[in-house]
Amino acid sequence: MPLEFRKSSYSTGQDNCVEVAQIPPTFRTSSYSTSQNNCVAVADLLTGAAIRDSKHPELGHLAIGTAEWVAFTRCIRMETHVG
Repeated sequence: MPLEFRKSSYSTGQDNCVEVAQIPPTFRTSSYSTSQNNCVAVADLLTGAAIRDSKHPELGHLAIGTAEWVAFTRCIRMETHVG
């Protein structure tokens, strides 16, 4: 899919024009998904991760910062080793 560039709102004129494009995240099924009934999709981002319900991707995703993502996955790992 080609990137769609647009003129940045920070561009000041013809000489100082900056174009930007949004890079859509690439989602994969999380290794912590337990079955077909509990599927979570995750995408790596430069600033952390994005998660979404794999059964309803049209509802969007939740972006999580790196520190929050590390803490979240650490809790999941502890939970799966305890339970």
